[in-house]
Amino acid sequence: MKTLLLVLTFSLCGNVYSQSTLSPKEFKPIEVYHSEDLIIIQISDNAFLHTSYLQTNDFGNVPCNGMIVRNRNEVVVFDTPTNNKSAEDLINFIRKKLHCKINAIVPTHFHDDCLGGLSSFHKLQIPSFGNFSTIELAKINNVVVPQNGFNDSLKLNLGNAFAVIKYFGQGHTKDNVVGYFPNENILFGGCLIKELQATKGYLGDANVGEWSSTVEKVKQQYPNVKIVIPGHGKIGGVDLLDYTIKLFKSN
Repeated sequence: MKTLLLVLTFSLCGNVYSQSTLSPKEFKPIEVYHSEDLIIIQISDNAFLHTSYLQTNDFGNVPCNGMIVRNRNEVVVFDTPTNNKSAEDLINFIRKKLHCKINAIVPTHFHDDCLGGLSSFHKLQIPSFGNFSTIELAKINNVVVPQNGFNDSLKLNLGNAFAVIKYFGQGHTKDNVVGYFPNENILFGGCLIKELQATKGYLGDANVGEWSSTVEKVKQQYPNVKIVIPGHGKIGGVDLLDYTIKLFKSN
C-alpha cells in the first residue's frame, strides 16, 4: 500500500499539470504539505489543490482532488478529503499554516470522495453547503449530509472576494456542481471534469447522455478560465473541458 501511495505521490507532484504546460512567467506549483494520506499543492497565489486517497474495488487506491481558495485570511474549501483523519489534517493546515478561517466547505456531489470527511468540519462548526439534490442523495445513501442547501447557484464570500458554486446539469451524477474562483479564473470541476487521457471511470450514478452538454454549458459560462481542476488526476486548462466533452460526445 505504501509503495502505491509513493508512486501516486511522485506522479502527482512531479507533474501536477496536464499536457497544457505553464509558460515561464506563470505560477509554478509548490508542494506545501505532504503526508502519507494527504498532499496539498499551491497552484496559484491564492488557490491550493488538496489530494487524498480512496480505496476502491474497481479502480484501486484512487487519488481524489479538492480545492482551497483564499482571500485575505479567509478560505472556502471545495470537497473534503476522503476520510475524517485527512480532513482534520487539512483543517489544521489551513488554520495553523495559512492562518485562515474556513468560511465554508462545499461537497460537489454526494460520493465519498467529496464528503467523506464532512463530519470533521461539522465538529468544528464549519458550515457546509450542498445543492438540494446532494442533500437528498446523501440522506438516501446514509452518509453525512451538508447543512445548508441551495438550488442552482450560490455565492460564498471570503475576504473581499467570493467563490461561486453552480449547477449546470447532470453528468457524473445528477447533483454534480462546480466551483469557480473569479479572482484567479480557477474552476474546480470535480468529477464532472476528466483529466486528459482519462477513461470514463465510474458510471454507476452517471447520466452519460447529458454529460457532454453539461460541460459545454460550463465552458460557455467561464470563457476566461485559466486553471481547471478535475476530480481525479492532473490539473490543466480549458483542454480538460474539451476532452471531457469529446469523451462523452458519442453517448
